[in-house]
This record gives sequence, C-alpha cells and structure tokens, in this order.
Amino acid sequence: MKISVDIPEAVEMSGISRSGLYRLFKDGKLSPRKNGKRTLVLVSELEAYVSSLPVLK
Repeated sequence: MKISVDIPEAVEMSGISRSGLYRLFKDGKLSPRKNGKRTLVLVSELEAYVSSLPVLK
C-alpha cells in the first residue's frame, strides 16, 4: 500500500476534483508535500479528511 500519492491519484482515490484538492491545500485542510517537482498527498491524511466529512442523512 502506498503512503503517498500524486495529485491525479489523489483525485481518483478521493473523488475530489483537482481544483477541490488545491482549495483544500489553500484552506489548510490538507497539507501537500513536495518531492522535487512532484506534489504528493499522504494517503492517511486524505482518508482522514474524507472520513471527517458529514454523513448525508
């Protein structure tokens, strides 16, 4: 299992749009990591964010 993914993988995994991810970065809700030119997102952080979203009733 990967511990981090790049932006396209994060979009695919989470269902959050690319612009939505960048908005979450800007708002401090997710913390992007840089490895050279690549932007990475920790899978655990992405899972925690999605899990924290309100449940639709």
